[in-house]
Amino acid sequence: MNTLKVGDKVPAFSAKDENGNIIKLSDYKGKKLIVFFYPKASTPGCTAEACNLRDNYTELKAQGYELLGVSADSQKRQLNFKNKYQFPFPLLADEDHTILNIFGVWGPKQFMGKKYDGIHRMTFVIDGDGVIEKVINKVKTKDHAAQIL
Repeated sequence: MNTLKVGDKVPAFSAKDENGNIIKLSDYKGKKLIVFFYPKASTPGCTAEACNLRDNYTELKAQGYELLGVSADSQKRQLNFKNKYQFPFPLLADEDHTILNIFGVWGPKQFMGKKYDGIHRMTFVIDGDGVIEKVINKVKTKDHAAQIL
């Protein structure tokens, strides 16, 4: 797993959001962007993380941040997740793992003794020039906005 680090320039990417709109990194040029990766929509940890960001969205926006959530879920699953919890930010459906591989968050994991490949819960804070300012690899799902701020 070759994860992007602080100081790395993020390669250009695009993907469909929950509504089928194409979202590109270049859409955020000149803005601070938080890209958070989560393993699976509507699971307890992912829901806690996304809801914490939703509940602190006004403060994050006040600090100049835009947000993008990314997982390998389908567009339909992302739409259901967003609608159920009323997230004010786009959720990207990265089913082909393009963005997951760019950021280096797809790789070996272990749960209850079983080894498998999956998404590592990580968050990247990117400046207006597309350079990574901060990487959070030990995400506290219930207090994630505080980690970012």
